[in-house]
Amino acid sequence: MTDIEIAQAAKPLHINEIARSAGIDEKYVELHGSDKAKIDLSLLSDLSGKPDGKLILVTAITPTPAGEGKTTTTIGLSDGLKRIGKRVAVALREPSLGPVFGVKGGAAGGGYAQVIPMEDINLHFTGDFHAIGAANNLLAAMLDNHIYQGNSLNIDPRRITWKRCVDMNDRQLRYVTDGLGGRVNGVPREDGYDITVASEVMAVLCLSRSISDLKDRLSKIIVGYTYDERPVTAGDLKAEGAMAALLKDALKPNLVQTLEGTPAFVHGGPFANIAHGCNSVIATRMAMKLADYAVTEAGFGADLGAEKFLDIKCRMADIKPSAVVIVATVRALKMHGGLPKTALATEDLDALERGIPNLLRHLSNIKNVYKLPAVVAVNRFPTDTDSEIEFIIEKCRRLGVNVVLSTVWANGGAGGEELAREVVRLCEEEKGDFTYAYDLNMPIEEKISALVTKIYGGDGVSITPQAKKQIDAITALGFSDLPICVAKTQYSFSDDQTKLGAPEGFTVTVKNVKISRGAGFIVVLTGDIMTMPGLPKAPAAEKIDVDEQGRITGLF
Repeated sequence: MTDIEIAQAAKPLHINEIARSAGIDEKYVELHGSDKAKIDLSLLSDLSGKPDGKLILVTAITPTPAGEGKTTTTIGLSDGLKRIGKRVAVALREPSLGPVFGVKGGAAGGGYAQVIPMEDINLHFTGDFHAIGAANNLLAAMLDNHIYQGNSLNIDPRRITWKRCVDMNDRQLRYVTDGLGGRVNGVPREDGYDITVASEVMAVLCLSRSISDLKDRLSKIIVGYTYDERPVTAGDLKAEGAMAALLKDALKPNLVQTLEGTPAFVHGGPFANIAHGCNSVIATRMAMKLADYAVTEAGFGADLGAEKFLDIKCRMADIKPSAVVIVATVRALKMHGGLPKTALATEDLDALERGIPNLLRHLSNIKNVYKLPAVVAVNRFPTDTDSEIEFIIEKCRRLGVNVVLSTVWANGGAGGEELAREVVRLCEEEKGDFTYAYDLNMPIEEKISALVTKIYGGDGVSITPQAKKQIDAITALGFSDLPICVAKTQYSFSDDQTKLGAPEGFTVTVKNVKISRGAGFIVVLTGDIMTMPGLPKAPAAEKIDVDEQGRITGLF
C-alpha cells in the first residue's frame, strides 16, 4: 500500500479523545472538524508550574535521493515510546505546498509511521501558511503604499529588502518589476517573491512565545532603508498590529495524531536550508509540558536543522535536548560513497567505507561540539546486508555511540521500540553538558567561521566585498550579537552540492548577509542558495487528483 492508502485506511480517534489522552481539557480545544484542532495559548501559562519533560531531537545525515526517513523515524520513535509505557507527544513542522507539488513530497511521515489526516496536513491544514503569507504581503502592500502616498519616512525604493511571498515553487517570481502602468498604479521598482516558508514572518511566528512577543518581533522586522541609510521597520509603518491580527489563530499550535493515537503537535514550517528549520517554540514547549518525552525533528542534515535548533531555537526558548537521534540508511551512505541510485541494492562495503564519514562527522558534532548523548537509528531496507549493518555498528561504536535498527515504516511503533528503549537509557544514564557552537558576543565573521570549521569541517570562509559591507552595516547598527542562520545547500557539508560524504579542504563563500531583526538572527547566504525554489521537469502535481467523493490520490 502507498502512504496515502495507509493513511486513508486508518480510523482516527476523535481529536477530543487525543486531547484528553494528552491531559488537555476541552476548554483549550478549538475543533477543526473531528480529527484536528487548535490549542489555546492559555494552556501554556496554566501549565507554567509543571516541570518540563525530556526533549528528544531527531536529525539525520546529509540527505540524498535515496532518502533517510527522518520524520518517519520521529513519528515511529514516538509511537515506540508510547508502546513501552511512556507518556509522549511529538512536535513536527507543517509541510509547505512547494515541495508537496514539486519533487520532495510532503512531511507527514510514511508507511505505518505517519501523522493523520495526512491529506489535510500536506495541503491547506488549518490555514496557518495562508495567514503567514497574508501578513507578509500586507506588510509589503503597506510599504509600497507608504512610498506612493508621499514617502514621509524617506524610504529609498532601491534599498527595499522586503519581498512578497507565496507558498509555491515558482521560479518565474524570483525577480519581477512591478508598479508599472502609470502614476495611479504604484511606483515602479525591482521586486521579487520568496516562498512562504522563507518569509521572516514564518520565523517570527515559530520563535514567538505569546501574542505580545509576536507583535514585538513583527514590529522589529526591517523592510528597507532610507536615503540616509537608516533601517525602516514594520513598526515604523504601523503594520504590526494588523499583521498580528491576521496571525492570532495561526500562533495557536495544531493538534493531530499518529496512526497509533499518539498526540502530535504540527505547527510552523521554516525550511532548514534557507531558514531555521524547526517547528514552533510554542508547540515544542506545549509538548514538553504535557509529556514525559517530547520528540521533535529538525530539517535536513544535522549541519542545518540540528545546528539551527541547537544554536538558535534552544537559545531563544531556553530549552535543551536530553538526547539526539541521528537517522541514516545504508543506501544513503553508499550514495555518499559515490554509488549511483541504480546500484544501491547490491552490497558494497567499499562504497560504505567512503560514505560513512558523513555520518561520523554529524555524530562527532553532536557528541563533541554540542556535548549531547546520541544514538544512530538505521532505517533498514530489505536489500541491506548483515555485513553492511555490522560495518556501521562497529564504526559508531568507536565513537561510543550505539546503533539501533529501525523498521517503523513497515511496523509502526513496534519497529521503534528498541530505539525508544535506547533513547530512554540515554536520558537516564548519560547526562549531557550542552554547549553551543559559538558565543553570541563573537564578531559576525568569527561566528560564521566557527560553523564552517567546527560543524561543516571546512578550512574557512571567503566573504565577498558586498557581504563584508553588509556585515559592517549590521555591526554598526548594533545587531552583531545575534545568532547566525546559514542558508546553504542541504546536499553537502560545503556550499557545493556535488561535494558528498565528508569533504575537506574547502572554503564556504558568503555572498550576502542580511538581518532578520524580528526573528532575531542574522541570515548568511552562501553558494547558489535561493529563497524561491522552482518546480522540476515532472512535478509531483501532475500525479495528484481528486475524485467525485473528494478522495485525493497521488499525493505520495
